[in-house]
Parts: sequence; structure tokens; C-alpha cells
Amino acid sequence: MTAQNVVDMLEARGVIDSGQAYDLTQDVVQNGKDILQALLDYEIFPNEDVFWSLVAEELGAEHFDLASFEPAPSVVNLIPGGMARLYGAFPVTLDGRGLHVAFTDPLNPQLVEDLRFGLDKIIVPVVARRSQVQDLIDKHYGTSAPNIDEIFGGLKDAGKNAPEVEANSAPIVKFVDLVMTQAIKERASDIHFEPFEHEFKIRYRVDGALYEMAPPPVHLATSVISRIKVMSNMNIAERRIPQDGRIMTVVNGKAVDMRVSSLPTQHGESVVLRVLDRSSIQLELTDLGMPGPLRDYIEDTIEKPNGIFIVTGPTGAGKTTTLYACLRKINTVDSKLLTAEDPVEYELDGIMQVPVNDAVGLTFARALRAFLRQDPDRIMVGEMRDKETAQIAIQASLTGHLVLSTLHTNDAAGAVTRLVDMGVEPFLVSSAVRAFFAQRLVRKLCPLCKAPAEVEREYLQSIGFPLSAAGRIHRATGCEACRGSGYQGRLSIYEVVQLTPALQHLINIRSHPAELKKQAMEDGYLPMRGYGFQKVLNGETTIEEVLSVTAMAEGENSKSETRNPVSGPLSAASAISVH
Repeated sequence: MTAQNVVDMLEARGVIDSGQAYDLTQDVVQNGKDILQALLDYEIFPNEDVFWSLVAEELGAEHFDLASFEPAPSVVNLIPGGMARLYGAFPVTLDGRGLHVAFTDPLNPQLVEDLRFGLDKIIVPVVARRSQVQDLIDKHYGTSAPNIDEIFGGLKDAGKNAPEVEANSAPIVKFVDLVMTQAIKERASDIHFEPFEHEFKIRYRVDGALYEMAPPPVHLATSVISRIKVMSNMNIAERRIPQDGRIMTVVNGKAVDMRVSSLPTQHGESVVLRVLDRSSIQLELTDLGMPGPLRDYIEDTIEKPNGIFIVTGPTGAGKTTTLYACLRKINTVDSKLLTAEDPVEYELDGIMQVPVNDAVGLTFARALRAFLRQDPDRIMVGEMRDKETAQIAIQASLTGHLVLSTLHTNDAAGAVTRLVDMGVEPFLVSSAVRAFFAQRLVRKLCPLCKAPAEVEREYLQSIGFPLSAAGRIHRATGCEACRGSGYQGRLSIYEVVQLTPALQHLINIRSHPAELKKQAMEDGYLPMRGYGFQKVLNGETTIEEVLSVTAMAEGENSKSETRNPVSGPLSAASAISVH
């Protein structure tokens, strides 16, 4: 049950005014509070039952008190346990009008439609306390995942009709819902549906690594893909060109937003679902795990009235999360923020967000040029893709605007060279850019099974590991909690290049990139690999993870000091386990 749906309903019915609607939305977004709890805290309703009665009145549905309700077993059996948990649905009664079902999110009409397709029955929604509905689901269906064998059994007869028909058939609907439920339960960031000549692979990415699910029969590939296209409002008949869509659904009672992309291949359409984690837009800079001095420097940089702050890194490195955390920090009542994104993944309250659309000519450069006529204070450009965008961004920063953007480079120091190669004059880079910030994601060691490791001293010297630093190296082992991978979750490793006067001079005279990096290190720059090694010594990740996403900086060696990105050298003592 989204906060916006509830607030819109209450405002339309005159229960709250626009000011209260704004306050409630802010409370939910900024504090992560449940909308119902926020309504009770603001004393909009004296108790929960009054709220649910109003919801029932809005929907024209019956309001039930299910506190001591005991359903007939025959009615409970009408909804499979997996579907009940997936849709947050519990059957109450069955009569001539249809199956009366209470939902944990009665304001989401898509749930009613999906359940109707899945059961092939008329669904009559009723309203009850969300906690009561969830308690009944847990009591009668348990909390385990749907039975994969049961659903595969239902797929035996599927695939005999046209894909357009099969897309809404109960077995296909159940199977796709199961895949989504399982992937999201495993904290997947992406779900891949890949058709091949003799098999249909389904994989999901967890903590950067791909895992394969039990595949369905290959002849069901078209039906499964069609179901996803129906859910994401794509053209189900068009299979010759790539398409983009979006799915907003509820999994285990939780709202889930997914970005969908289809791609025609030799053996059918490949589809990837990107799971958008809305909790990432709630993060503050303090939640990103940066060292105190680095975080303080970033906050100081983004609060300046002008200049450019550039975040670099590959796709999936967490750049969007970092930029959103920066935007939350500087999003105040007395400043106007504009963003150009491709696409707009999350809506940020109080910020004007523009989706880039190359098909109609709305490029980053064109959006940025229009921004300058909108009297902004701060601007975020999703990506500097070309010379025109970079030049306009720099001109904006030189005329009194703070600009945040991203760039695809291997490291922070390389961003200088990248901008110059794009055609930006070096003196403009040195005068406009405040800092280059690079980041990568590495997998975190599973706290339940990580074990101390002994590593050859010669090997550590060869990779520039700080032998005299305090801490202990650990290795991944694997257990049931981490699916045998040895890792659970991910963390960021960073590096930042401050544009000091000495570095600005070298940029102006077009010095070699090696000279720029050498000067940056003299100014206190800690390469990302060095920062990653600090995480290794803290027992948070492994050497292999750090090496997989970083490169040894020129001039680094085993004797190099461990430096803080902002405040310079850090003292190091004690020894690590080597032999």
C-alpha cells in the first residue's frame, strides 16, 4: 500500500489538506515510516479501524473484522499458498457473486486483476486490517515459498495455445510470480530470462554474481516472455525490436518496482528485469560506509554554490545511490534542484526530474540547456556522454550553479583525461571541477562463515598490499546462509581526487596522466585498491574481490603509505597473518 495512493485518496475525500498531504509524504519518505503509522501519529484517525472503514467506503467494499475469523477449509483451498503469500490475499467467503478476498494492500487494483487471471475466478475484494489479513495468511498457508514441483506440474499442459492466450493462463502466471518471489527473496538485483535453441535459462544476479534457477521446459519460453511483456505494458505482438517497460507489483506484501528490457535474439526474446530497490533513495551519505574525513569532504563539496562534482564508475557500481544521497543532503526548501536522468528510476520528493528521451530529441545536452532557463540552484546530469553535454555543464558551473554528474572511467584520476579527450579545454576542467569521485562495489564476507587466511608475503608485496598495516586477512568459505558463496551483501570502495592548485596547474599544461596521478598521490590521494585493502584488513571483504575491480596505480609499491583520501597519511602498526 503506497503512501501516495493513500494520501491522494484522503486528499480527494477532504480528510486532509495539501499541507498535511505534504507532511505525511515527507514523514514516510524521509523516516521510512509506514503510512498507516504516520496517519495515527498525526492523529488523522483516532484508531486503525476508522481508517480501514474509510478505505472500504472508497472502494465500495465490505469491511470485515477478522480478529476471530475462522474460514471454511474448502474456501482456504481455493487460493494456493504461494499465490496467497505473493499477493497478500486471503479468501474470506465464496458466494454467487464470486470469491471474497481480503488483501494486505486493498488500494492496489492490479492485485485483484492478477489474482483473477491466476485463479480464473471472479474476485470480490473486501477490506480488513492489514495485520489481520497477514496473520491469517501466515496461519493457514505458512511462510514458506511456493512448491516448485507443484508449479512445474501445472506447466506440463501449458504452451499449447497462442502465446497471447498462454500469457494469462494460470500455470504461466503462477510460474512467473514464483520466479519473481524467489529472486526478490534472494535479494536479486536483476532477473534474466534467456532463450536458447534447446533450453530456456532463468538466472538472477545477487551481490554481482549470477545464479541459475530450475529452468522450465524450453517450449514455454515464448509464453513466459509474453507474460512479462503483458505485466510491463509492452507490445506483446512485436518481437523484432527491443522494448522497454516497467512492472509495479506486490511480492510478499511489499511493493516492488522493476524496469524491464527486451532484446530480440536468434532463438527468441531475451528479457531482463532490473529490481529497483526503493530503500536506496532513503540512504543518507552517512549510510554509505565512507570514512568520516571523506564524507565530510564530499558534504563540503556538494554544499558549495558552484562547481562540478563528478562520480565515476561502471554500470552497477552504485553511482546513482551515491548521487541520490548527495541530492537528499542538499535538497532544502531554499534551493531548486533539477535532474536529467535516463531513465528516472526513482521519484525524489521536491526535485524536478526530467527523463531523457533521445527518440524525440530530448538529450542530456538539450535538457541541460533548458535547465539554465529554469532558475536552478543545483543540477544533476545523469551522464556526461559527449562534448556538448560536458561543455554546457561546465558553463553552468562557471555561472553560479552546482552540477552533479557521472562519467565512465576506470578511476577518478582518469576522469581528467576523459574530459579533455571529449574536447573540453583543460583550463575549463581545472577551474570548474571541484572533485572526481570513483567507486566500485565488492562483495562482503559472510559474517557466519568467514575464516582467517594465510597469504604468501611475496604475493602481498607484488600487489602492493600494506604489509605493516593493522588487521587480519580473511577468506570466503561458504555456508547455507550465503548459498555456499562465502559472501553476503556488498559494500562500496572509493577514491577521490581533489583538484589542488598543483594538480590544476598540471591539467592546464596538459601533463601526462601518470604525472596527474603522481601529483594526486602527493596531495593525499588514496587509490581505490589501497582503500579496498583497508576493508580487507577490517575483515569485510577479500583480496580477490578488491583485485577484481581495481588496478594497481602507477608508482604504487609495497612500501607505499596508506593514505586517507582527504587528510593524508594514516598511521599503521601491528602485523597481518602472512608467512
